[in-house]
Amino acid sequence: MRYTIATLRDMRKLVILIPLVLLLGLAVWFMIYSWNAIEGPPIPTTGYVAMWLGIVFSLVVGCGLMALVFYSSRHGYDEAVYNERNERQPDP
Repeated sequence: MRYTIATLRDMRKLVILIPLVLLLGLAVWFMIYSWNAIEGPPIPTTGYVAMWLGIVFSLVVGCGLMALVFYSSRHGYDEAVYNERNERQPDP
């Protein structure tokens, strides 16, 4: 049986994708199992509010930093620093 290049590429993708999906499923199962196995007092409303504020703050900071990375890259700020560094250090 002859395989075409496209078929081999698809098979390679599946060889990578199937174990990754299985690992994701295992991680989700472990998360649910651990969440249900841990006993403790119920979380008060203030705890949930604090948790959501932390999540939102982390996302805002992360998105803001990524936006700054893209902004500085597209406006040439990174290249200016790179060129200044190269001018200061002579090649051996």
